[in-house]
Amino acid sequence: MGALPAKASYSPMSHHQNILQEVIESSSVEDSLVRSYGRSFNGFVAKLTESERDKLAGMEGVVSVFPNTVYKLLTTRSYEFMGLGDKSKRVPDIETDIIVGVIDGGIWPESKSFSDESIGPIPKKWKGICAGGTNFTCNKKVIGARHYVQDSVRDDDPHGSHTASTAAGNRVEGVSVNGVAKGTARGGVPLGRIAIYRICEPAGCNGASILAAFDDAIADGVDVITISLGGGVVKVDVDPIAIGSFHAMTKGIVTTAACGNDG
Repeated sequence: MGALPAKASYSPMSHHQNILQEVIESSSVEDSLVRSYGRSFNGFVAKLTESERDKLAGMEGVVSVFPNTVYKLLTTRSYEFMGLGDKSKRVPDIETDIIVGVIDGGIWPESKSFSDESIGPIPKKWKGICAGGTNFTCNKKVIGARHYVQDSVRDDDPHGSHTASTAAGNRVEGVSVNGVAKGTARGGVPLGRIAIYRICEPAGCNGASILAAFDDAIADGVDVITISLGGGVVKVDVDPIAIGSFHAMTKGIVTTAACGNDG
């Protein structure tokens, strides 16, 4: 996954098809090419035999070739642990202009954490869309939505709602767990905006969708990307999260990722 060439005439899709034409032995390029990345970085997903994979890996200009790994959802800790509780100094004018891209399993948009109460107009810098699919709408809080699996950004598992609200959930008072630990729930930037990129389903979160979400989130104009997934320790040049985070960093976008639940 390299950088995109500066030439205006460059077509990622055409380039990727040309590369595959040189390595495909048995099937057609159309049957082999699964996804082409070209909004924020340069790469593609394809169905290849072992010999085709080896041939592709040996071509000049190819940075890495790796399998489409399935990742699992992970969890986070609270802001109080980092000393960023309710008493921390906040700057609302800056906070409301921050767009957090959440790459996860979707959200439940009716949650009070995603209310746009007391939140102003959507920042003009936003270049994304609300394509949430079935039974999903955006507002001035949840300003963007894309799904790469299933038919909606609406989650089947509360993990995405948890991580999105942890990052930028609005203030919700009187929250408790069955009457225990009553208090106010809020994210790190309560007035910030959220863009949801659903890449997880019950079977897991595949690497091809992870890269697709990074490709879109970077081009959509998010300021921060949060991703709480894990799939074991791999080299950075074949790790979708590391590759996506690197290209986000080159555009000035910070990525926060979970370290794991295994201790």
